[in-house]
Amino acid sequence: MLTTRFTELFDIDHPIVQGGMMFVGRAELAAAVSNAGGLGIITALTQPTPDDLAAEIARCQALTDRPFGVNMTLTLSINPPPFAEYRRVIIESGVPIVETAGSDPTVHIEHLKEHGIKVIHKCTSVAHALKAQTIGADAVSIDGFECAGHPGEDDIPGLILIPTTADALTIPFIASGGFADGRGLAAALSLGADGINMGTRFMCTEESPIHENIKQMIVGGSEHDTRLIMRQLRNSMRVAKNTISEEVIEILAGGGRFRDIKELVAGVRGRRVFADGDPELGVWTVGQSQGLVHDIPSAGEVVRRTAAQAEAVIAAMTSRIVADPQLSGQGMRG
Repeated sequence: MLTTRFTELFDIDHPIVQGGMMFVGRAELAAAVSNAGGLGIITALTQPTPDDLAAEIARCQALTDRPFGVNMTLTLSINPPPFAEYRRVIIESGVPIVETAGSDPTVHIEHLKEHGIKVIHKCTSVAHALKAQTIGADAVSIDGFECAGHPGEDDIPGLILIPTTADALTIPFIASGGFADGRGLAAALSLGADGINMGTRFMCTEESPIHENIKQMIVGGSEHDTRLIMRQLRNSMRVAKNTISEEVIEILAGGGRFRDIKELVAGVRGRRVFADGDPELGVWTVGQSQGLVHDIPSAGEVVRRTAAQAEAVIAAMTSRIVADPQLSGQGMRG
């Protein structure tokens, strides 16, 4: 079993987290991941109201007695969701872990920690991770350029972002973006992370609530079948390659503004993709790691085989190391 600072802090068996994905992070999926020893995440804003979130948390609690978390993505908009009410529900429901993302989480972290709730903050840069550490986050999820959804604007892939984060932070962190199996977990650990977050991989599981057509599209897709949209607006978003994402790219490349694409990128259309199974209904998020997704197992199987494969990779690498007899017992010489 792979024990890290992250597994110890959050009382889980395997350093594997299921991403808090919009329209995907529901009770059945989160509970299945947690029951297998990972950390499952419910997505708060997938639920239309705070009362709906309370009901979803109760459903998850009925399905697992293992730790699980709730993701709360903090959006900036003219009419923002009632975040304080969602936070109150999380606290009153006894959820032990919250993953925050988006805009400044300071107020939320303060309130959550007052009630003994541990907080993971999702970041896309080392600077953001350091700020999260400063304001009291217990752990960080660092998102590389390969990820689905919003990768930030720095275009730094995990191979660079993970070790630079390891050099900068003192709190535990997990690596996000581009992970779909145990080889990735082993690599992330070797680069200094304390675990991994997987989103696209868990979309293609039996418990995932998205339509079977979309799961099959991900299984049949490759690492080339995503697009980065809204780059000109400095709100980059990695989504599936389809007619809608190509139209958005074309409009913005021609000088268009957000008002010209807002109907195309509306979240309600993405929800319909996942519910109805028509990939051309709107833009929908998927990561480059879909090139590593080839089946639709149970979420528990994903957790178990990812952990087992990582252990096997690490053992195999260790067995290949041959000690230099001249250095044996002498330590490294400068």
